Parts: sequence; C-alpha cells; structure tokens
Amino acid sequence: MPTNILMPALSPTMEKGNLAKWLVKEGDTVKSGDVLAEIETDKATMEVEAVDEGVVGKIVVAEGTSDVAVNELIAILLEEGEDASALKDAAKPKAEAAPKEESKQDGKAEQPASRPSEAKHDEPPNAEESAEKPVSNGHDKGERVFASPLARRLAKEAGIELKAMSGSGPHGRIVKADIEEAKASGGAKATSPQQGDAGRAPAATPASDEALKKLFPEGSFEEIPHDGMRKTIARRMTEARQTIPQFYVTVDCVIDDLLKLREQINEAAPKNDGKPVWKVSVNDFVVKALGVALSRIPDANVSWTESAMLRHKHADIGVAVALPNNGLITPIIRAVETKSLSTIAKEMKDFATRARDRKLKPEEYQGGTTAVSNLGMYGVKDFTAVINPPHSTILAVGGAEKRAVVIGNEIKVATVMSLTLTCDHRAVDGALGATLIAELKKLVEKPFAMLA
Repeated sequence: MPTNILMPALSPTMEKGNLAKWLVKEGDTVKSGDVLAEIETDKATMEVEAVDEGVVGKIVVAEGTSDVAVNELIAILLEEGEDASALKDAAKPKAEAAPKEESKQDGKAEQPASRPSEAKHDEPPNAEESAEKPVSNGHDKGERVFASPLARRLAKEAGIELKAMSGSGPHGRIVKADIEEAKASGGAKATSPQQGDAGRAPAATPASDEALKKLFPEGSFEEIPHDGMRKTIARRMTEARQTIPQFYVTVDCVIDDLLKLREQINEAAPKNDGKPVWKVSVNDFVVKALGVALSRIPDANVSWTESAMLRHKHADIGVAVALPNNGLITPIIRAVETKSLSTIAKEMKDFATRARDRKLKPEEYQGGTTAVSNLGMYGVKDFTAVINPPHSTILAVGGAEKRAVVIGNEIKVATVMSLTLTCDHRAVDGALGATLIAELKKLVEKPFAMLA
C-alpha cells in the first residue's frame, strides 16, 4: 500500500518549515536513505531521507512552499508493482489533528472531535458539525477554554485573550477563523503575564499593523515580510524580557597580556599549505575564560526551572553568529573548560561557516548553559544582551580600545575591553553574578591562568 511522507519535526520546537527543494520527481525510484528534499527551518536547511524503498507516486507539496506544518503530507511513495490507481487509497493531504486536549470537568476529560482538516483550514469537517449550536466555554465558571492547538498558538502570537472569546467550532471550540476575526476587529487582547499581580497595571494593547502603517505617508516604506527566523527571535526575546528578571554587571578588563599571548599562540600555529592551521581570536579567549570561570563558580552554571535548579556539569557556551539576512544563531561549543584555545578556534570557524550556509544540525545550536555575544568588531564600546532561555546568563563583549588607566600610582595607556554579564535573578543572585564576572576579569587579564 502507499506510504505517506510527512513533514518531519527536525527539532523539538519545530512547528512548521519551508519545503525548499525536491531532489526527486514523480516516477523516480528511491531506496531507504536516499535524500528526497531539503527543508528550511528558522535556523537551518536540512535534508529529508526516505525510510522505505519505492516509487515517488505523487508530490503533494510543491517546492518553494512556505510554512508547511509538521506532520503534513508532502508526498506519497508507492510500493513496487503499484500504479497511480493506488493513490486513491492514500491518506488525505493533512495529518491527524494534534493530540487531544484534556480538561477535567466533573471528573471527566473532554474528548474533542477528531478534525483532520483543521491543520490546514481550521474549519469544521462537515456542514452538519458547523451547524451545531456552540456550547458555553464555561469561562464564567473558571473552566478550561477549549481551543485548537493552532488557535492557541495564533492567539498567543497576536496577544489575544482566549477567555474573552466564544468559539465557532464544534462544541464551542475556538478555531483559527475565530482568531482571525478577533485580529481583524482588534478585540479580545491579552494583558501582560503579571496582570494578576497586586499593584500591576495591565500591559498596553499594541497597535495593529494597519494602525502603524497609517502613521507613515503611503508609498514612503517597503514591506519586508518576516521570515521564520525573525519571528522566532522576536517571540523568544519578548518572552525572555517578560518572564526573566534580569540585572547587569559590567567590568573593564586590561587585555594587553592577552593580546601578547594571542600573538605568540598564533605564531606557533603549524602550517598547512602555507596557511596556519588555527588563528585564535580575542573572542576565543573570552569564550575559554567564561568556560573556566563557570567551572570555578559552578553555582552560576545553572538553569532555572519551577521545581528545581539545574546545575550543569560542563560549560556549554553558545556563541552568537550574525547571518546574512540580519538574523542570528548561537552554535554551541560543548565542555569549553576542557578544550584548548586552538580547538575552540577551529570549532568556532567551522560553526560560523556552516551557520551562514544554514547547515547546522539542531543539536549544534540547541541547549547550552550560557552564551557570548560580541559586538566589538562593530566599534561598540559596551552593551547589554538579552538572556536566551534556558540560559541564566549571557556575556556581552565590547570592543577593545586604548584608554588612560591607573596602574600602581601612575597613569598609563592600556588596551581596555568592557564585559557586561546579564543574569537571571531567579537563578543567579547579585553577589554570585559579581563573583563570576570578577573571576572572568581575572582570567582575561592574566590569560596564562586559563591554560593551567
């Protein structure tokens, strides 16, 4: 019988992707392990392999299609001996709806109707169901709001309060059409996560896209649609600022000794075809120093959860890489405290090259225990970076510059670099954050200590 090829989940958080390119065409014979297509996520371009052998009977989703939902049917594979007539028995172009929601009402779990078409249109599966009289969502009784997973996600992105809505789906379920109607009318906006806290004022309702556009003369701007990466960055950074109590500690580091050691290490690099095998950067020193500092101050190498603190055994450090489309990604160097500067430099060069080509694997940029963001090469003196959960810290690195400093009792010219550590106050208290950055400053100013 025909085999359905579905849009794979290429990472735990992936909800949809772009089908960039088909590498096969209808009628091609494939075997297990053959590459069928290239899928673009918000972070990388990855390949989809066949898990069975057969003939490509039908390509359901054309290449170049954006925002294809995970588990959506993208192609059908026929077994040997089957012809096109077997396609009539294939599954519909959409996968089953998301797992059933459960809510305890009178001791029983709600069992929403299965709606295979909802992933695409979020509409009732038949006219009879759509004609049913919606039942109360029970908002006034404090019961759970019934809404499709897609509707919940769209409502969250649009800042719409589900409890203030009535659904048009089966049994009063809130569906995609309800969210789109609410967006068009500008109603049912959600308040900030802290609205229920005593003394907190409700968050301001953001202006709609159309209202913002009206502030500018017609024809005076160009609309550039957000890609998946930009949407993900916006969502995660908004969540981080709304949910993490962040504070900042800054130090100035004299790095003349570091620059001398860097020059010596690079001069000692072996050559391959006349080119050095490695070239250590100032940023590589900072990454190494942060890894060593965290190994010495393990209470700062943590992640916050509501039930427990996760204290990590290694310093896995993400390093922000700017991408050509103005997005960014943070490939992770694992167990930094155990690695040499040359190894860190070679890994970072490889990561940066593949990141810009969108060839990183999900495990190479997901997770980590902290991160480093360096804007020094742009002439930035100092700045603050936003924590990316599940991290509890992030280090912002400014540019090195000649400054007048007091050494001993004399004013001398030295090369100084500013470092700013952002801390999640739930996991890293002020004194702990200060202890960590003091240890980091010591390692950066006396870099031989990190090589011991």
